[in-house]
Amino acid sequence: MSVKSSIIKALTCFLLVCSSTGYAQEASTITIEPRRVFRDTVIITKHDTVWLEKEKVKIDSADISNKRSSRYDKRVHRYRKHWESLIPTHTKLQFAGNMGLLSLGTGWDYGKRNQWETDIFFGILPKYDSKRTKITMTLKQNYMPWSIALGKEFAVEPLACGMYFNTVFGNEFWTHEPERYPKGYYGFSSKVRIHVFLGQRLTYNIPPRWRLGARAVTFYYEISTCDLYVVSAFTNKYLKPKDYLSLSFGLKTQLF
Repeated sequence: MSVKSSIIKALTCFLLVCSSTGYAQEASTITIEPRRVFRDTVIITKHDTVWLEKEKVKIDSADISNKRSSRYDKRVHRYRKHWESLIPTHTKLQFAGNMGLLSLGTGWDYGKRNQWETDIFFGILPKYDSKRTKITMTLKQNYMPWSIALGKEFAVEPLACGMYFNTVFGNEFWTHEPERYPKGYYGFSSKVRIHVFLGQRLTYNIPPRWRLGARAVTFYYEISTCDLYVVSAFTNKYLKPKDYLSLSFGLKTQLF
């Protein structure tokens, strides 16, 4: 009881002293001033922070706009874009088609809807009744006017058409008639053939979670003929379509 009474007496003495010396008014102001100081500090700090961030963003955006509009950056961008356009967008594997028993190639898609394709193939032509196996090269141009979506994952191209040039490597093939033949005896080149084709395609768009090295896979077939076969069909009525038309199958892997 003595400790409690002594604490009460000390508090009573402190209040009496404050009231007698005028500290009570100062104490009341103390409860108000911290709020004003705290409020003012928050406003000032917030104002300063916002002002600094705005200035920083303004300077950075100005720097970026200046860099983008510089001639040097535009020239570098055009330079990189031209070289990136040379990167192949797909690969193909084709069976038959008068360009080798099996041909492997790569190519580029372009156009507003990627309706154009340019391919280059290298194929293998077994020797069969000849003396050796031969290598072929083909430059092919494709055009697909329509593409019809079948849901989210499949699409069909009802018409694929185009033409391609094919050549066979070897000394036994020639562009101009050798001197051992009378002039105009053959009238065509045995080294280069010009082909035209029609076909259809079915594309499977691989879902993003399953994509590893390709974005889509396309299966296609083509019916083709060449310049020499067309001439033979008109000059030899006994020939049947199977004699001057060729059926081929292919698989396209879309990389980009």
